[in-house]
Amino acid sequence: MIYIKQELSINEEIVAKEVKVIDENGEQLGVMPTSEAQKIADERELDLVEVAPTASPVVCRIMNYGKYKYEQARKEKESKKKQKVVEVKEIRLSATIDTHDFEFKSRNARKFLTDGNKVKATVKFKGREVNNTSFGANVLNKFAKSLEDVGTVDKEPKLEGKSMILIINPKNND
Repeated sequence: MIYIKQELSINEEIVAKEVKVIDENGEQLGVMPTSEAQKIADERELDLVEVAPTASPVVCRIMNYGKYKYEQARKEKESKKKQKVVEVKEIRLSATIDTHDFEFKSRNARKFLTDGNKVKATVKFKGREVNNTSFGANVLNKFAKSLEDVGTVDKEPKLEGKSMILIINPKNND
């Protein structure tokens, strides 16, 4: 989903005839014609900014618009720093996987889960293996069981076409 940031109308861009004015300290100056509010803002060497265009009457605030935009950008940047992007790491198994290969892939999945990523385990069936999907389901259930101390099953093993998929989320250690 894409959010389009709406720019606020400032100074001469405000088309309302009357506005409710709030000064830079947060005190209400009351309802007045837009031209008078603009004069007050100019006297204080600040901008008149439309903050609630849908209200009746329109609410405007006297502020330093450049400083306001800078603060908003800084807050947005700060909130992006705190976000963690969760990746989905895929591990491919086979229905007839050997013990050593299984342990190796299990160790990799454990590392991914401890790093905070999701793991998508996939068993691809070749040829006639599709007729015996229970082998693949057993491998995936064994895989989930071996990782239950670091992850929880998000999506149980499910057959999709010629592959069976299992998704494991990392456990929260907060």
